[in-house]
Amino acid sequence: MKPRIIAITGCTASGKSSLAMELAGKHGCEIVCMDSMQVYTGMDIGTAKPSKADRQRIPHHMLDVVSPVEPYAVADYVKGAEAVFEQIWQRGKTPMLVGGTGLYLKSLLHGMTLGVEKSDPEIRSRYESIAARPDGREQLHAMLEQVDPSSAAKLHPNDLRRVIRALEVYELTGTPLSQQKREEPERPYDIFPLVLMMPREKLQKRIALRVDEMFQAGLVEEVRTLLASGVPADAQSMQAIGYKELIPVVRDGLAQSVAKEQIVLGTRHYAKRQETWFKGEKLLVPLDAENAPLATADAQIHAFLNT
Repeated sequence: MKPRIIAITGCTASGKSSLAMELAGKHGCEIVCMDSMQVYTGMDIGTAKPSKADRQRIPHHMLDVVSPVEPYAVADYVKGAEAVFEQIWQRGKTPMLVGGTGLYLKSLLHGMTLGVEKSDPEIRSRYESIAARPDGREQLHAMLEQVDPSSAAKLHPNDLRRVIRALEVYELTGTPLSQQKREEPERPYDIFPLVLMMPREKLQKRIALRVDEMFQAGLVEEVRTLLASGVPADAQSMQAIGYKELIPVVRDGLAQSVAKEQIVLGTRHYAKRQETWFKGEKLLVPLDAENAPLATADAQIHAFLNT
């Protein structure tokens, strides 16, 4: 029998963290955070990191693992999380993934595969040169729509690495990436992934409330401190929603009210993209956020861990 992992995911501000705390206590779990921004040190308010009280109540992992001046890839997360899984199992506990970064969950569920063909540096360099132009990302995405519309429909123009990879695979093989036969690697563990689903209108209200709370908690000062400490404005970490919008506030005197509106709008758009991915991932088990989610998830997790 493979070792077991539970995953609680959902859109930002959907309540997955509080739900996970209750479930982790009931089922002897340690939480493995699954958030692409909570990995950075010093970025606490804008990433809604768990409180000190929550961390004392339930052990949390994959928080504060890298400096905000450093890049951090999906592969880095997978390697770190899988090392944590082993430690948790050795303690006789069950890992519980909690967070909304779909790419992290996808990589753990299916393994990391971007196509069967090896990379060609010359081809990749040519596409990267196009990407460096002012409208380069949009141009590459339009090129992909011509040769592989299925892949283009799934990829945002800003998902540059995958757009280039899809173009590269087509050029190397003559077959769209979406039609490539890929063998999914055997996973060394079983994940039971629950996704908390909430009506969009309610979710949008929760997003606005969360952004208000972040400003009250000192988000602007957090961004000011990061920039003053030497974190570049163009660092990967500073491109996160809630941080990039506040750089003009700190540096140029942009009104906080304008930045707040931008953050709420950007977060709503992000939540919509999360929801689209959740609905397209067949392995996810939907959990109604308004219909006794704790009791339902409790029963489902109990069944998963005891079969």
